[in-house]
Amino acid sequence: MTKKLWFLPIVCLYFIFGWAAPSASAGAPADTNLYSRLAVSTAGTFFPQTASSVITTSADTDTYYKEASGKSGTSLKSALHRIISGNTKLSYSQVWDALKETDEDPANPNNVILLYTQESRAKSKNGGSVGDWNREHVWAKSHGNFGTSAGPGTDIHHLRPADVQVNSARGNMDFDNGGSEYPKAPGNYYDGDSWEPRDEVKGDVARMLFYMAVRYEGDDGYPDLELNDKTGNGSAPYMGKLSVLLKWNKQDPVDSKEKRRNELIYEDYQHNRNPFIDHPEWADEIWK
Repeated sequence: MTKKLWFLPIVCLYFIFGWAAPSASAGAPADTNLYSRLAVSTAGTFFPQTASSVITTSADTDTYYKEASGKSGTSLKSALHRIISGNTKLSYSQVWDALKETDEDPANPNNVILLYTQESRAKSKNGGSVGDWNREHVWAKSHGNFGTSAGPGTDIHHLRPADVQVNSARGNMDFDNGGSEYPKAPGNYYDGDSWEPRDEVKGDVARMLFYMAVRYEGDDGYPDLELNDKTGNGSAPYMGKLSVLLKWNKQDPVDSKEKRRNELIYEDYQHNRNPFIDHPEWADEIWK
């Protein structure tokens, strides 16, 4: 009997430490909750595990961009224009509510994050007074005189919450490096005709402008918006400085906040995407 049962302690140990152990490979995180696995951004920043911080891709982007596959230069730009046009258009008042979702502070669902200052401010503080936040047109609406009627003036792919005073200081300036630091928004610089945003959103700004230059080509009653390598473009339908924007696109890569924002706009609001968040490399393919 002793000879037959000598292996029982080994079997028991195997059950306890072998079969009972997780089947995941060594080093895998213990917490496999969906929110936990998706709450870490590509830049390594951890966000609270809330539904609003989860990144899910609702679109099959390969299928969405099928027409653009293998193209470059003007052919790629034209293909992307066809893909992202025909989007749902919001009223200017609807933009308030949209921004409260797309730019929600992942650490505080009652607040939004302001573009140039990174400040978290109460959603209820939207307005036009000092201490409020308002709707910043990253592509200044005077560059093409498209105003705030439905169309480019309400396209939330380029509209972001910003402090009222900082928004006013940026005005309709083009984007470039250099100038004096703006005291109410440390890390942002300005001179007579250009604005340099803080490093953390340089790429965001560039990719929003790339989107606008592709979406609005003058074939649907809206201005033909184009990027050039100048500043001081005034009321012409141009924004610069293109060479700097292309550098910013590489300097500040796409992060989880941009991806989440792109998904929300696609899924809940305009039903089109910013191609340069999904494929930032396409900027160099178009503007060589």
